[in-house]
Amino acid sequence: MEILREYISFDLEFNNHEGKTHLIQVSAVHFRDGTEVAAFDSYVYTDVPLKSFINGLTGITTVTLKDAPKVDQVLKNFHSFVGELPLIGYNAANSDLPLLLEHGFDYSSQYSVDLYDEAFKRRSSDLHGIANLKLQTVASFLGLKGKSHNSLEDARMTAEVYEVFLESDEGKLLLSAQSNLNSNPFGGIDLSKLFD
Repeated sequence: MEILREYISFDLEFNNHEGKTHLIQVSAVHFRDGTEVAAFDSYVYTDVPLKSFINGLTGITTVTLKDAPKVDQVLKNFHSFVGELPLIGYNAANSDLPLLLEHGFDYSSQYSVDLYDEAFKRRSSDLHGIANLKLQTVASFLGLKGKSHNSLEDARMTAEVYEVFLESDEGKLLLSAQSNLNSNPFGGIDLSKLFD
């Protein structure tokens, strides 16, 4: 997994209506050295009816969206928030990135880590025995808390899962280095002075 000390974790919520996808919430968190330093969160105005399934899943209602900014303004503000920082997401390559591309924002070169792919790779090791790979399930398995299907909470959960995976990877590297040092009795001694 790529090691990032500063990045943006993001998530989108959307509603499908008559074959078209409409953004209803855009969120992101800026992490630096394992700590959230800023957040972006905006609902998105839409005049199409929300499916009751989406309302039940996200808690977002037409009342929530009626005074929200329009999609062009929200995505312009999101783009300013992201800047040139690397992006991480949870299965965003299959849903969120294509949706942003439909609106003219191509983040494929900035997209650095997909935590769904990482979870899939770790399913038989770090996540052994996990029931499924939904973000909420992975987060709970790792001892993290959060409300799913709110894009700001999902962006935070994604960042927290990344930080746990990063800490695990760094711990494994440290253990490997110590193991190599312990298996060589002269590993910690500079013997170069003996051969001058």
